[in-house]
Amino acid sequence: MSDTLILAIESSCDETSAAVIKNGSEILSNIVASQVKSHMRFGGVVPEVASRHHVEQITQIIASALTEAEVEMADVDAISVTEGPGLVGSLLIGVSAAKAMAFAHNKPLIATNHIAGHIYANQLLGPLQFPLLTLVVSGGHTELIYMPEDGVFEIVGETRDDAAGEAYDKIGRVLGLPYPGGKVMDEMAHQGKDVFNFPRAMLHEDNYDFSFSGLKSSVINTIHNARQKGDDLDPYDVAASFQAAVVDVLVAKTLRAAKEKDVKQLLLAGGVAANKGLRTALSEAVAKELPGVELIIPPLSLCGDNAAMIGAAAYTQYKAKEFAALDLNARPGLLLEN
Repeated sequence: MSDTLILAIESSCDETSAAVIKNGSEILSNIVASQVKSHMRFGGVVPEVASRHHVEQITQIIASALTEAEVEMADVDAISVTEGPGLVGSLLIGVSAAKAMAFAHNKPLIATNHIAGHIYANQLLGPLQFPLLTLVVSGGHTELIYMPEDGVFEIVGETRDDAAGEAYDKIGRVLGLPYPGGKVMDEMAHQGKDVFNFPRAMLHEDNYDFSFSGLKSSVINTIHNARQKGDDLDPYDVAASFQAAVVDVLVAKTLRAAKEKDVKQLLLAGGVAANKGLRTALSEAVAKELPGVELIIPPLSLCGDNAAMIGAAAYTQYKAKEFAALDLNARPGLLLEN
């Protein structure tokens, strides 16, 4: 059986990325151009600015991915691109580039879900074993996704309001931290103590959903009250207390769901998967309570948005011949469904 090479393109938010993936599991190249410095002065991603950067960079990024992989378009079996979810302007740049290349080179086009990509990033570390459960944690998503088999997704729990990463960034902004605040807060949390005992919302409810809006409000109110009174508030203790509340809920609900679903593997995925506190707590909890379950945590390079994960997810679609037409459009609110 010959190898399958997929050229993947990802542009859902503020990273322009292209990759060449072999057989859904081997990275031949994975080029990522980050826009963090451009958005830093605004304290968050500005959609119009992000779109303009994608336009400027995408052609060069695709060329670099092919060059680093030492392949030409004639060697590529299919082109995959993030269809959604994401920022509509950003998505359109990637989708347009993928459609143009698919048409020009007469290659199959694969429309891939961004969240599926985060899950399948773990396939780049080793084969996935089903059934499995994934905790997806990012700036826009916090979900528990059950997969009974390859390519089949069932959302068993999700946030009812703010995503965990979104709450990190908003509190970081209130503390006056540089964007993105989540990474800095994680570092600060290891130097502080959980002295505030912030609420663990929905921790004991009989479901696998999450809620971080109340926690965010509690932290922000604590900060504002202290400032109004002129009290000194240790920002490191605030970060540590907030992170402890988030991690406690994420880990507890993930373990409960994994036990109920009797999974073989537990995966961590998404931008917040880079959080050291979460990685450590989940590793320790799984080793203690789920000794028969394999925990897979992606390296930092595969936690953020990147095209390698899109190529990994697209391989399952390629085998199933799930190809898109050239009238493919960006779908910013795309759900992970079958």
